[in-house]
Amino acid sequence: MQESRKKEIRKQAYAFREKCKVGRYGIIDLFMDCGRLGYKLLRYPLGDNADLGFVIKKDSDTVIFTNTCNRLAREIFTLAHEIGHIVLHMENSEPFVDDTITISGRSTDEKELEANYFASCLLMPEDEVDKFLDLEIVDFKENALSAMDIARIMSEFNVSFEMALNRLENLNKINYLERIRLDNQRNQIRVGNLLRSVGGNSRLNEAGKEIEIPYEYIEYVIYNYNHKAIPLETLERVLSYYHLTVEDISDKLVEKSEDEDGDLDVLIGGLED
Repeated sequence: MQESRKKEIRKQAYAFREKCKVGRYGIIDLFMDCGRLGYKLLRYPLGDNADLGFVIKKDSDTVIFTNTCNRLAREIFTLAHEIGHIVLHMENSEPFVDDTITISGRSTDEKELEANYFASCLLMPEDEVDKFLDLEIVDFKENALSAMDIARIMSEFNVSFEMALNRLENLNKINYLERIRLDNQRNQIRVGNLLRSVGGNSRLNEAGKEIEIPYEYIEYVIYNYNHKAIPLETLERVLSYYHLTVEDISDKLVEKSEDEDGDLDVLIGGLED
């Protein structure tokens, strides 16, 4: 990626960040900010092996989906990645679907790399990282960072251990050997224990399995059940979120065999209809 393009992406990320509510260093609640800024956010536990998220245009709405079966820190990064697609790439109605390849940076697709860079700049802007290292880490330039320091960075910026290391390495705050050392410490102590030891947000390392669907989008859940994209159990769980039962919507349902699984392509198809 050319430096001129990186600079433009940083400008876009920082401009979006100014619209968010920020704590001492990091964005407090990016999910809430998305709703406040007019995006339609769907959060649902689609499955451990399912795609991580997608973004799509639906009439005048921009719909973002995140899979809550993933650890909260990864879900937050997925959300930031999808926002990157919205800001940088959605000149038309083309949807973007993201999995572990695109989110982890292993994809060579230019738009996916740009969305990842946007997400990193949004969640951990360089100026804020510098300020944290200067004010919160004793003698940072003389002393090496510890895994506990990384856990504190995780909690301040609401990111994963891996993302914190990636960003610090990309900003030349740590080198490759330091990254390996910190990774080894993480493996020995475990991220959950590290977060608890620094009084951090241990939820970042856990899957929330949350269900957050705007009420007007319940029709899409019904659509996906009728088109064999989700099982009856999933439909019942979503309906219970709104204190409804299958009987309450029986007039909108068609019969379906119980052994058919979900498919993200059908889910997106429902949003496009």
